[in-house]
Amino acid sequence: MKKVSLYACLLLSVSFLVIFPYSKASQTDKLDEFILSRTSQNPPKTLSWEEEDASKTDSSAPYVTPQEGLRQADKIDTLPGQPYGVNFDQYSGYVTVNPEAGRELFYYFVESPYNSSTKPLVLWLNGGPGCSSLGYGAFQELGPFRINSDGKTLYRNQYAWTEVANVLFLESPAGVGFSYSNTTSDYDKSGDKSTAKDSYVFLINWLERFPQYKTRAFYIAGESYAGHYVPQLASTILHNNKLYNNTVINLKGISVWNAWIDDATSLKGLFDYFWTHALNSDQTHELIEKYCDFTVDFTSGNTSAICNNVTDRAYTEKGKIDFYNIYAPLCHDSSLKNGSTGYVSNDFDPCSDYYGIAYLNRPEVQQALHAKPTNWSYCSEINSKWKDSPITVLPTIKYLIDSGIKLWIYSGDTDGRVPVTSSRYSINTLKLPINDAWHPWYSGKEIGGYVVGYKGLTFVTVRGAGHLVPSWQPERALTLISSFLYGSLPASVSPSN
Repeated sequence: MKKVSLYACLLLSVSFLVIFPYSKASQTDKLDEFILSRTSQNPPKTLSWEEEDASKTDSSAPYVTPQEGLRQADKIDTLPGQPYGVNFDQYSGYVTVNPEAGRELFYYFVESPYNSSTKPLVLWLNGGPGCSSLGYGAFQELGPFRINSDGKTLYRNQYAWTEVANVLFLESPAGVGFSYSNTTSDYDKSGDKSTAKDSYVFLINWLERFPQYKTRAFYIAGESYAGHYVPQLASTILHNNKLYNNTVINLKGISVWNAWIDDATSLKGLFDYFWTHALNSDQTHELIEKYCDFTVDFTSGNTSAICNNVTDRAYTEKGKIDFYNIYAPLCHDSSLKNGSTGYVSNDFDPCSDYYGIAYLNRPEVQQALHAKPTNWSYCSEINSKWKDSPITVLPTIKYLIDSGIKLWIYSGDTDGRVPVTSSRYSINTLKLPINDAWHPWYSGKEIGGYVVGYKGLTFVTVRGAGHLVPSWQPERALTLISSFLYGSLPASVSPSN
């Protein structure tokens, strides 16, 4: 029997959420929903993303406006419930990216408490599409604070990336988190290209507001659907630096974590991971291998009852587990607690989303962040009308490699949504020569994962980490971002040897 498009199979086996202005779905739910909603209305392009982008580029200079006085206005005096002894500056507010539409992107910026004037600048982006880098990146993953289970107070993250860098969190595109547009039709026009364009305009205006960072080494990092955002923004920066014959942004490298970068190989990797991690039966896997073609032209529209049924069975067989960390507990009590956590450990609280919703919707918190009064949520529904999303960003990654940009791809090895098999299959299609053979790396006295160095790309696994690597393995994530920023592979031997 003829194999068929996996997208067609999945579409018939999954029911979707009702669309509301704001969504309670998580970042991982949004990626799942988005991938499963692919249709033949979004065919692959004949040009790679950056070639097509260059062919349509408006040569007029991007919007830049004076920023005098805004940096000081954005300085946060104190966040409600923050612990004593905060020894770093933090800022938040809006940057206008389109004055005609009234489109404003919200940011939160934290300077390193140690030698901030010499440390690099890192931009962090979460995925979805449509999910918040403030709620996830800043307050659940790599920022200086985590939110206590009371939904009112904060505690320090001793593994914050601000230990080694100045970190900028951006809620993008408009419609996500506190970011907004006065032209509501903007929310119906969101897509990869507009997100990259607005993020670029944000950056060049933010650098006017913080001119001390204009020449600073700049890196972009992100996870999940930011596997699209990060390479595309990097490509936009390189193209505009060349277009204006000026290094407007001093981009040095990018890193993507559990990133969705290629549909065909990622889908194959997902179902192979299910089987190899005992989430599916041999019979289901054999049928998927036989009847569902991962490399078929996704515009064919072919369908098969067998493929529909077997992919539905694959999802059913794995049962009710956390798809994004297959060995982690579920949240069984979402109520706020009177007690507090007070420390960061590898036992990440699966109910953290509920604490974040409570904290970031407190009026005094929104006021301290200089945010407009907002019904804040982790994710919005803008992905339901997403206008453009290439089925692969591998050509863009190849372009960045050829441009000499440092590029690392990380994979938490207990993530089932974008599993390590997906990342490996995607990277292998590039057919890059190996410079450093596969070997373990260490964080403290334990193996933190495994690493292989290709020509122009480094691939790293993170042992015991799910989709949100800095949440589940904060110490290992800090080890890795330090290695990335300062240009060395993590230690290949234990300190005790």
